[in-house]
Amino acid sequence: MLAPLIKFSPARADLIALMRLARPIVLTQVGIMLMGLVDTVMVGHVSASALAAVALANLYVFGISVFGIGVLLALDPIVAQALGARDDLAVARGLQRGLLLAGLLTLPTSLALLLVEPLMQLARQPIEVIPLVIGYVYRVIPAVFPFYAFVVLRQTLQAHHRMAPIVLTIIVTNVLNAILNYAWIFGHFGFPALGVLGSAWATLVSRWLMALLLLAWGWRYLHPYLREFAPRVFNIDALARMVKLGGPIGGQMLLEWGAFGLVGLLMGWLGVLQMAAHQVALSLASLSFMVPMGIGSAAAVLVGHAVGREDASGVRSASLAALVVATGFMSTMALLFLTVPAMLAGLYTNSAEVIQLASLLLPIAGLFQIFDGLQVVSMGLLRGLGDTRVPMLVSIIGFWCVGIPVSLGLAFGLSLGAVGLWWGFVAGLAMIAVILLARLKHLQGRRMIRIIIDVHGAPEPIAAVTDDMIAPAKPHAK
Repeated sequence: MLAPLIKFSPARADLIALMRLARPIVLTQVGIMLMGLVDTVMVGHVSASALAAVALANLYVFGISVFGIGVLLALDPIVAQALGARDDLAVARGLQRGLLLAGLLTLPTSLALLLVEPLMQLARQPIEVIPLVIGYVYRVIPAVFPFYAFVVLRQTLQAHHRMAPIVLTIIVTNVLNAILNYAWIFGHFGFPALGVLGSAWATLVSRWLMALLLLAWGWRYLHPYLREFAPRVFNIDALARMVKLGGPIGGQMLLEWGAFGLVGLLMGWLGVLQMAAHQVALSLASLSFMVPMGIGSAAAVLVGHAVGREDASGVRSASLAALVVATGFMSTMALLFLTVPAMLAGLYTNSAEVIQLASLLLPIAGLFQIFDGLQVVSMGLLRGLGDTRVPMLVSIIGFWCVGIPVSLGLAFGLSLGAVGLWWGFVAGLAMIAVILLARLKHLQGRRMIRIIIDVHGAPEPIAAVTDDMIAPAKPHAK
């Protein structure tokens, strides 16, 4: 019988291993978030309509693309477990099939993005904003494939513990994105002033640059898996198994995005003040969320490696370290949100009314952030184990059977307004965190089996995995 998941404290070596991988992942997540923020801030100096259009367009593009991103996150357990088992053929197949899936997912995603005009009209968005949204979305459609390809390359390099190419790519792309926005939105350096469309062109160029730079700077670690086609890489059954593994991840991400998006829509029904306060509080909560999100991604890699090398103790150690660090960080943020909410809200706005309402929402955010951190780390740990379907089902229960009904009941039934909507977050995320932790403990009490995408794998590797390419792993005998 395995020892319980929760002990008093993780080992120092486990904490170091986790933080060494998590820090650059967090920086990467913040960098990607910063690109969208720069777009929004710069067009905000053009007009209110331009600001609304870019914010709405980015929300729409992410909502349509998020399922594909989740499908590609299936590479976390596939590649990490293969590296832990020193199965270089499985790594090559995973990477090559990931790029193939990126191309296949691009088509339905792009077609869905083309529907922006009727959907914006159906959502009754302001008539002056819709043409700007359409122009933005149409121009970033060619950026879908490079962004999906970037996700594939990023997850593969993360599994190798090689974060320097990713961080360098994000830094350079952020700088270029800011320069291109400045030039093309406002008409500097001899370019015409394109406003919202200039921001769209900057996003398109930046997304392609992200993929190409990451491929170039990560080539040292990627080329053994890309120099020739792996045997059976185009096998339909294997591709279907990858989609079956990643589909629930995409579904879970879509469910979460939909729940937060619905609450944002409901805030709009309550009024402009409520919407503004909601955006301020949610922006702060989203920023702090990047840390446990990065910890969860790092934990998925560490757990995947441990499963691959059949190291049950390593799985438990990585899990404990991730949960302790995430809980400690989010508890600190909760204390900050509880003690100085007005000061934090004042960083975003000078409106006394918005600051006052945001100050009521931020303490609630502090509470649900603890549960949010636990659930996203638990999902990362379960993803590393290859368990993706149950977390999606739990998200349905937590967000849509508990969270949204509580939000509606408190906000409109009991007339608590914006505060009531946010208490629904607490209820839903608490439910999800508790169930996922129970699921994690249950699975770690059973034999952990590596995910095998190819049932009839070829016996000979096509590339050698060396100690220079991945972190040292404990040897094991089969």
